[in-house]
Amino acid sequence: MPDATLIAQKRTETGSAVARRLRRDGRVPAVVYGLGGDTASVTVPAHELDLLLRSASGGNTLITLKSDEGDQLALARQIHRHPVRGTLMHVDFIRVRADQTIEAEVSIQFVGEAEGVREGGLLEQSLFSLTVEALPGDIPNAIEHDVTALVIGDSIHVSDLSVPSGVTVVTDPETTVGHISQPRVAEEETPTEGEAAEGEGAEGAAEGAAPAAEASSE
Repeated sequence: MPDATLIAQKRTETGSAVARRLRRDGRVPAVVYGLGGDTASVTVPAHELDLLLRSASGGNTLITLKSDEGDQLALARQIHRHPVRGTLMHVDFIRVRADQTIEAEVSIQFVGEAEGVREGGLLEQSLFSLTVEALPGDIPNAIEHDVTALVIGDSIHVSDLSVPSGVTVVTDPETTVGHISQPRVAEEETPTEGEAAEGEGAEGAAEGAAPAAEASSE
């Protein structure tokens, strides 16, 4: 997984007014912590960070934060965006070491068209990410699984997924990832015994009333 570089500027002022001004200036308030070091308040360029977070590796992109205090390898965590505009509001960076394993969430992606879907079944995915442990540089962008051979009734479990060398799966291997369900067919409503009896009674009453109506008309 490729890494990237961001210029981190030390932040001494705090408060909502200061944060709004920073965002107007194109910078995102952030904190850096981990590896036994002090928590540092910084700002990073919003546009550059947003591009990194929207890349294929997303939040698992290795980022080198360059500052007056030296370079720090980090991952973006606790990413807060504006609920309407989607702009970055605040980010936590956790320091990592290239030679120490970490846990990360990696998305699960199905590839191919399942045979069971071609037969009318429905591919339903119930687990969308996998917790893995690996060196920061070995974390995959995604875990892909080919579903082409699956037929109706087949299930996929975490143990069925293949991960790259150097990656350990933390999620329970028995967890269901997805399955091919039977096609859904609309069932006709069958009247209950009581409803059927009421219908027959109403029909009989209507038939019995016909002669009387004819007699009165004469």
